Amino acid sequence: MALLTGQRPADVLKFKRSDIRDGALWIVQNKTGARLGIEVTGELAAVITKINDRPRRAISAYLIQDENGQPLTQGALRSRFDQARTLAKVDFQFRDIRAKAATGTGDLAHSQPLLGHKNRDMTEHYIRARRSTQV
Repeated sequence: MALLTGQRPADVLKFKRSDIRDGALWIVQNKTGARLGIEVTGELAAVITKINDRPRRAISAYLIQDENGQPLTQGALRSRFDQARTLAKVDFQFRDIRAKAATGTGDLAHSQPLLGHKNRDMTEHYIRARRSTQV
């Protein structure tokens, strides 16, 4: 969800099923207060369907929840991410996912509102270190 939406961990954890309406995931970012509607299509729609179809003991209002239907905490997210990273034998931080989401759009004009940045300079600064030159 973080990669497909480009949102910060705290914002991803607060995604609710009720935030999905009119074909979009509607959020208000914690840090900036930016209001975004992220179109629910393609991979994002598939992931949300997978989340909703996952067997569990209880279902909560939150999309990101544990096996008992409780919203996942920051600590639980961190622990699970660390375990997955170790098993996958990769070395990056959760915060790198947000920058990857921005560079993955291939369009700075699309990345800026996705990240909730007020100006283009901030988006350019944010993804500059993530770009590479293909040779």
